[in-house]
Amino acid sequence: MTTTSSRAPAAATSAPPSRRRGRGWARRLRQDWWIYLFLLPTIVGYGAYTIYPLLASWWYAFLDWPGFATAGTFIGFENFERLIGDDLFWNAFWNSLVFLVIAVPLRVGLALLLALVLNAKRTPFKGFFRTLFFLPVVTTGAIVGVVFTLLLDASGPVSLSLVWSGLIDSPANFAADAGTSLYAGIAVWVWKWLGITLIYWLAALQTIPQGVHEAAMIDGAGAWAEFRHVTMPLLVPFLVIITLIDTVAAFNVFDLMQTLTGGGPSFSSEVIEIFIFRTAFQANVPQLGYASAAAVLFGVLTVLLALAQAVGMRWARGRMGGS
Repeated sequence: MTTTSSRAPAAATSAPPSRRRGRGWARRLRQDWWIYLFLLPTIVGYGAYTIYPLLASWWYAFLDWPGFATAGTFIGFENFERLIGDDLFWNAFWNSLVFLVIAVPLRVGLALLLALVLNAKRTPFKGFFRTLFFLPVVTTGAIVGVVFTLLLDASGPVSLSLVWSGLIDSPANFAADAGTSLYAGIAVWVWKWLGITLIYWLAALQTIPQGVHEAAMIDGAGAWAEFRHVTMPLLVPFLVIITLIDTVAAFNVFDLMQTLTGGGPSFSSEVIEIFIFRTAFQANVPQLGYASAAAVLFGVLTVLLALAQAVGMRWARGRMGGS
């Protein structure tokens, strides 16, 4: 009897940890099942409006479906082959790439400069300026686009101010000119989201011990030397993370660009998101299958950026842990 009782606990404790964790989770699920009922609306909504459209778009990408019929015709990879030869798709892709290459460095760089100023001890009214720069972040992108169509109009304050200062000869509508519409969208996007990147940089600067700055001052380092040799090396991991976050955000500009320029004039500011929307809903004959193929390619690109973000963040954490 003694031998049998002494072996029973040993057999119980020798169960794999994963099995014990599984039994523990199952027991909690049976005991607290009612708690998960509160998650049911979120699960249903997320499945209906996110998971299902995502999976459906992959299926629609292989169909010739104008949207009027109840079902499309399976055509395999023809939509993707057509995209490869579509000049308007590559124009939208190029515009998105230009937007990314210009907007992200501007947003990251300007936010860093502002963060350095607002993080300095001698800067007055820090709280006021932080709130001021953050206010556009909480404003809807569509509203910002509508307002800036008025501000950037030929009779708007921006154009009139530039004429008055002598920087341009005559009034210009920057959002409706083929040569400036994309860059106007970039400027407005950077202005709108500058505040959130500013918060990121301020949080990063708070991680640098004050003693590091004091040691640099004792060694006789000036402001530029301290930033170059002390502050910036410590901020490199944060630079990687912030840049990747802003890069992913630079592909989500539909609401702003649609209300500001609508992709025009002559497709000069049409990014991939507007191309997908126009092809699916604004064409004389809707092409939902073709638009879905473009959305799939756009989604694959976004996933690749997300993977790069995950790798970059892991590298940054390792760098911060090693330092």
